[in-house]
Amino acid sequence: MTNTTIAYDEASLAQARRLGTSTLYEASGISTASVDPAIRTVWPGASVAGAAYPVECAPGDNLAIHIAMERVPLGSVLVVSASGFIAGYWGEVLTVAAEAAGVVGLVIDGGVRDIAALTARKFPVFARGVSVRGTLKDSVPSVGRRLNFAGTPVALGDLVVADDDGVIVIPAERVQSTLSDGQARADKEVKMMDALASGRSTLDLLGLSNWRQA
Repeated sequence: MTNTTIAYDEASLAQARRLGTSTLYEASGISTASVDPAIRTVWPGASVAGAAYPVECAPGDNLAIHIAMERVPLGSVLVVSASGFIAGYWGEVLTVAAEAAGVVGLVIDGGVRDIAALTARKFPVFARGVSVRGTLKDSVPSVGRRLNFAGTPVALGDLVVADDDGVIVIPAERVQSTLSDGQARADKEVKMMDALASGRSTLDLLGLSNWRQA
C-alpha cells in the first residue's frame, strides 16, 4: 500500500535542481535547512529534488528501509537516519527496488556500498560513508514519521534538494517562497556576473568599496 504525500510539480522540481542547494539554502533563511556537510554524493554530478520520505534505522539494521519500499510514494527521496553508523545499509539490490518503486534518490546518515553499480545506474545517493559491512534486519524504529536528521528536521513531504554542494531540506510550507526568493537571487547574480565581466569589481558591486583603504 502506498502512502499519499505532497507532490511537487515537475516545473518546481526542475527549478529546484537548476537553482541548486547553495542558492536555495541562502534563499530559505533557515539555518537548519542545510544537512551535515559530511553527508555527500557518492558519485560526482548527482543531483535530485523530491518530496522527503523519512525513515529511521537502528544502528546496523536496515529492515526499516525494506518496509519503506512498500509504502513510499512515487517521486520521493528517502531520507534515512541511521545515527551516523557506517555500514552497508544500501547497495545495488535496494537501488533496483527503489527504481521500481519510483523512488528518485537516497539521503542517508549512514553508509552505502556497491558504489560502482550506483554510479553506473546514475541513482542519486548522498551518504555519510561507504562500507562493505552488511546489516541486520531485526527492528523498525520508524517509517514515514517526522525525524531529526543529524540536526535537520525532516517531515513527510518536505522538499529535499541535493547536489555536489550538499543536501538541504525545505519545510513544505516554505517551498514556494524559497523557490521564488531563490530565483530572484539567481537573477541578481547573473546581472552581477555580467557586470564583473565588463570590468566592475566585487567590492563595488557588494557595497564594500570603503574597504579599499583598509
